[in-house]
Amino acid sequence: MERDRPIGVFDSGVGGLSILRALRAELPREDFVYFSDAGHAPYGEKDEAFVSDRSLAIALDLLDRHRIKGLVVACNTATAAAVHLLRATHAALPVVGVEPAVKPAAVLTKTGRVAVLATRGTLASAKFQSLLASLQDQARFDLVPCDGLAAAIENGETATVRELCERYTRALDGEIDTVVLGCTHYPFASDVFGALLGPNVRLVETGEPVARQTRRILERQGLINPVGTGNVQWRTTGSPEALRAAAARWLSL
Repeated sequence: MERDRPIGVFDSGVGGLSILRALRAELPREDFVYFSDAGHAPYGEKDEAFVSDRSLAIALDLLDRHRIKGLVVACNTATAAAVHLLRATHAALPVVGVEPAVKPAAVLTKTGRVAVLATRGTLASAKFQSLLASLQDQARFDLVPCDGLAAAIENGETATVRELCERYTRALDGEIDTVVLGCTHYPFASDVFGALLGPNVRLVETGEPVARQTRRILERQGLINPVGTGNVQWRTTGSPEALRAAAARWLSL
């Protein structure tokens, strides 16, 4: 049956595991295929055409090899570059993207000052700029391109992660009370960000809203699997050992 098929989830690397973690909590009986395109990471420092081509190729691969019933684009950069192309190319396939959580941040802030930490690819994208423009009367957003941070998290470079987090938070205005972690890698540095920013600054990420949206879409189409085992299959264009280590570290798998 179609509802027994897995859900595909992909990212340029291990950052999308933060989305997979939320998906498994929301949909514990669903099976997943996680595709890490680590051989072509990081997407946030690639041009839009490259990211679009990779996204389309991965979606086709997941459909052909795994017969996925839905696709979660667990990468802000890939969502901005390619989610519209994926939906147009595979009209019958439910496709869920991610975007920096600026909408909830605008609601949560008390000072009206929000920082958005993300890759340059995400911040420069037309999709993100349009989203930001729609919220300009609700808060002031400081955009911080975090060059190198996703790659450092991807590679498990603890000292470099801390150094970069310090660099990108050092210049934040003291009135900022809400910080959007606008790359799916960044939640894996949330402890570092939290220690640097202190208890009065709220960190906002996208995993839980994406998981809830995925459930809603699958329910509408009658695709929820009530008897699945919650199995995860792993695919990568990079190191299988590195992906397994990241999954063991962050998902206890």
